[in-house]
Amino acid sequence: MDKLSVVQVPLVNPNENESILAQVCVKNGQRIKKGDLLAVFETTKSTLELLSEREGFVLGLTLKEGDSLVTGQLFCYIADTPTEVLPKEKTPGKDQIGKPGDLPQGLRITQPALQLARQNAIDLVLLPKGILITESFIARMVKPPEVQASPDALIIYGGGGHAKSLIDLIRAEGNYTIAGILDDGVAAGTTVMGVPILGNGDLIFALRQQGIDKAVNAVGGIGSIAPRLAVYQKLKSAGFSIPTVIHPRAFVEPSATVGEGGQIFFNAYVGSEVKIGFGCIVNTGSILSHDCVLGDYVNISPGAILAGAVTVKDRALVGMGVTINLHVSIGAGARVGNSAVVKADVPDNAVVHAGSVWPLAHKD
Repeated sequence: MDKLSVVQVPLVNPNENESILAQVCVKNGQRIKKGDLLAVFETTKSTLELLSEREGFVLGLTLKEGDSLVTGQLFCYIADTPTEVLPKEKTPGKDQIGKPGDLPQGLRITQPALQLARQNAIDLVLLPKGILITESFIARMVKPPEVQASPDALIIYGGGGHAKSLIDLIRAEGNYTIAGILDDGVAAGTTVMGVPILGNGDLIFALRQQGIDKAVNAVGGIGSIAPRLAVYQKLKSAGFSIPTVIHPRAFVEPSATVGEGGQIFFNAYVGSEVKIGFGCIVNTGSILSHDCVLGDYVNISPGAILAGAVTVKDRALVGMGVTINLHVSIGAGARVGNSAVVKADVPDNAVVHAGSVWPLAHKD
């Protein structure tokens, strides 16, 4: 594990690059564990809880509640020790940073990085905003893996089981060619179902520079949705579009609408006037009856059945074989366990245990 990790402001809503720091839950020098709540961010439509991906000590936190922030901006560092020295390149002097008038709006880049980028004809517009671009960052873009950047090419981010399902879906749909897979935990050079692992997520900007401008997210987020949201943040910051992919053996009624980044799998049914938000998964054999509404980042697992006019709010997970009754609302961030039966509204962030009936009957 690195001695020092950077924590950035997350992408809360795919349609808004800015968010408000609604709550700061840690302070400088505080020791935290993996999974601890760091902060809460809000936009006009969404709320997101930022969780720590490792244990350590919080350092470099200068933001305060109520601040208006940009996606990718530094939130804090997490270090092995409370006395860890912060890297100088993260707080350079003014003479080390490219002059604002010479750069795309919002871009922060060191002079050595700017020089290297220009030497290699890297389009500055494609670089992420809100973070400091260093020379080492640009160096990774100079020698990217070789890919075939056809107009219909896309990459898959994540190389696990969900990636396998997406590979078969994309091949069956026939609208895109798969240029390769990025995965932060699988070695480059290996393959998944014949698709090469190109490297980790640091390559997204190099691939974008080569002309790859489409990506799908194969990080499922069953245990925690935070990694899935982080992938969307990376892809958006690099300028990728995230196409909707629909298996030819799924059925989507003509009156239904599916948002950007939707993944509709084999034998799923999307009913009349259903509305599906950004980045939703509607998995194999699931049923969304008429007038259902899914928020952003919702995950509907295989075999789930939603009756008419069910609402599932942002980041909620509905497990395998779940049955949800007519007009029921599932709260934001809620988790409904496998085979549960839901007969009444579920509050935000609540957990409905697998095999249970909601609401639970009270015993006398």
